[in-house]
Amino acid sequence: MSGKFLLVDSDVLPEVFLKTIEAKQLLASGEVKNLSAAAQAVGISRSALYKYKDKVFEAIETKKSVVTVSVVLKDVLGALQSLLKLIASYHINVITITQSAPSDGAASVSLDLRVSEMTESMETLLKDINAQSFVIAAKEVIK
Repeated sequence: MSGKFLLVDSDVLPEVFLKTIEAKQLLASGEVKNLSAAAQAVGISRSALYKYKDKVFEAIETKKSVVTVSVVLKDVLGALQSLLKLIASYHINVITITQSAPSDGAASVSLDLRVSEMTESMETLLKDINAQSFVIAAKEVIK
């Protein structure tokens, strides 16, 4: 059943799903600064939030307003900061960042991005990201 999307009345869902959505809204609004704070604010465990954050969405979110981008960065000072500055220049909000520890001079970064107010196309953004000297590769993750 992996990869299927269902529309389900929220009244029949376990409370953890509703709290996951609430936590994501807190993050998106900036009311909390990280996943740990969001989980604590809504009363669920951090592990539950990590488990469901990329699996539970409100119906309005399924319009592809949130995309995931995978980037491999060179292990150089300021690479992630420069990437985030570039993304912000496109009027994109970063929802979550997951970064691996650098290995062999590179680090993988996964970014969940809210693109509803993006000023250019995703193709243009990815082309711009890939053109940066500190980027090895960038692509949109299709879920």
